[in-house]
Amino acid sequence: MRDALVVADVHAPAVVHGVHDSDGISRWSCLARRTGLYGGWEAVEWAWLPPGGVSGEHLHSRTEELYFLLRGRGEIHLDGVAHPVRAGDAVLTGIGSRHALHNTGQRPLSWLVVELPAVFPRPRRSPEEEEPSVNSIVVRDLRAHGPLDAQSVLTGPLRTIRVQDLPPHAGVEFAARGTEHTVFVLSGTGVARTADREVRLTSGTALTLPLGGTVRLWAGDGGLEFFHAVLDVPLPDERRLAA
Repeated sequence: MRDALVVADVHAPAVVHGVHDSDGISRWSCLARRTGLYGGWEAVEWAWLPPGGVSGEHLHSRTEELYFLLRGRGEIHLDGVAHPVRAGDAVLTGIGSRHALHNTGQRPLSWLVVELPAVFPRPRRSPEEEEPSVNSIVVRDLRAHGPLDAQSVLTGPLRTIRVQDLPPHAGVEFAARGTEHTVFVLSGTGVARTADREVRLTSGTALTLPLGGTVRLWAGDGGLEFFHAVLDVPLPDERRLAA
């Protein structure tokens, strides 16, 4: 069994000036990356914009992304079309989709990013040849409409995303068998336990579970709410690791 749990938080972010060629500042933290994982992750990240802030329009030539809005409200621009978004919404951006995020609210806007390589990268084209992409959607209120099957839009290994709510003192176990998992605590407190480690959970804590590992989450007195994403990992790799 592998128990190398990846633990991170958002409490000491980097300050970024002019994100994606826009004016102003943003904040950013890397919560997990390929190192120590076996699935097709590019990165799991946290980002923040002040009121009026912009993450400028850009396009990925080989990766696709999930955004999950944590706090605030704004507009996500997908291939030139603006969509209002707020905390609890999810956005899936397929390969080749131009996207930008604007904070239109009076308070900071923060969100999670899960970035993954696409399975079928598009051929390189000049800007004049680019065709509008339809591989992007906004999902209103993931709490009410989850779990969401990411395969409905994305080509890569990301599978289900959801928000889970544990009642006080309840527990749930995640076993990475042919999968890897990433969890981000939204509210409440609790603990995470592996075979040889215990981690205190509070708002802003992130856990990523590598292939072959097992973790159990326990909610504290006030319950525990968290975002949870599952990534497929080919089973032959798991059998090789266990050999």
